[in-house]
Amino acid sequence: MTVNIVFPVLDEERRLEKGIRATERFLEKRKDIDAIITIVDNGSTDRTLDKKGFGLAFREAVNKNDCDIVGYVDVDLSTDIHYLATVMRAFEKHDDISIIKGNRLSGKSKVNGRKPLRNITSVGLDLLIKSVFFVRVSDTMEGFQFFRKECAKKLVELSSDDKGWFYCAELLIRAEKAGYTIAELPVVWNDDYDTKVNVIKLIKNYLCRISDLKLSLISEKLHRIRK
Repeated sequence: MTVNIVFPVLDEERRLEKGIRATERFLEKRKDIDAIITIVDNGSTDRTLDKKGFGLAFREAVNKNDCDIVGYVDVDLSTDIHYLATVMRAFEKHDDISIIKGNRLSGKSKVNGRKPLRNITSVGLDLLIKSVFFVRVSDTMEGFQFFRKECAKKLVELSSDDKGWFYCAELLIRAEKAGYTIAELPVVWNDDYDTKVNVIKLIKNYLCRISDLKLSLISEKLHRIRK
């Protein structure tokens, strides 16, 4: 079973090499994991790469992917790349599982060093998504998510053309509604103090995207009923 590890990056020229080197060292030790590494850009303004948009980039990675499994990992490795071994074992053992993702909000997870505001916004977003879309999947924005190839391609077909980070949440929301089995993995997650995330701007963007997706799902449901 092969896996395509996609690293979405935003202004990561200082951390990109460190994250990739750590992943390469891990893969060198784990000869049982047949992997390739793909780097995609999420709107960098520094010298990271020249292409922009996580949603756009991840869709491109999925459409060009030939591996059995495709997923993305934050390049700062806040969720340790060693969890990939657990992910691959689970995919090999359980044919019914289509998606495996990290879940920082699990009672068995441990989050180190996260600022209170970021933690509050994550919990709030999680509760909002569950209440608006009536889904069980948690922590949709966690940066460690892997999909079976055909599942990923189908979800890309179903989903919007959103270019931002909310795209990964949309994939999971649509996956659950489409009946795909999602396994959630408790993780140890270490916050990156050097993050450039603008929390207020991010919240506004997510609220807009939640509204847009809700309206889209309602429209799609009405269309199916009329047919």
